[in-house]
Amino acid sequence: MDLLEQAYELEPEHPDLLLNLGGAYILGKQWKKAVAVLEPLSERQPSNPMVWTNLGAAYLGNPVLATDEKQQRAIGAFKLAIALDPKAPNVAYNLGLIYRDRKEYEEAVSWFKRALESNPSDKDARKFIARLSQELESGGSASNEEHPSDSND
Repeated sequence: MDLLEQAYELEPEHPDLLLNLGGAYILGKQWKKAVAVLEPLSERQPSNPMVWTNLGAAYLGNPVLATDEKQQRAIGAFKLAIALDPKAPNVAYNLGLIYRDRKEYEEAVSWFKRALESNPSDKDARKFIARLSQELESGGSASNEEHPSDSND
């Protein structure tokens, strides 16, 4: 991150640098910094799905602590990313997780199914589809246990 920040001081408008710096901030759990870098980039590159994917992750922040407002902003950004690139990596899966956390299980299942279209080997999406579908059929409420994996393997 230090090198990216140094490069940012030299080239504050370079789009690839901004995208990578935003991604580094997300990985470092510095979501406000990521938003500050990525929002202006989204205005300059509104048709870049990676900008919206990263911005969605930055808006969401820590999914366990995400407020309704943060979730809604993340959903909006992720939906823009997927509209621009229907197979954008991990976006449908992340939408599934958000809707699962919101207890909107039908919507979650729909997004996990879409994640499988992009990545048929996504075992976690399959597990969520099975678990949430079973809960919907039984009329119960699905357990809100931790995400099995953020790796999307």
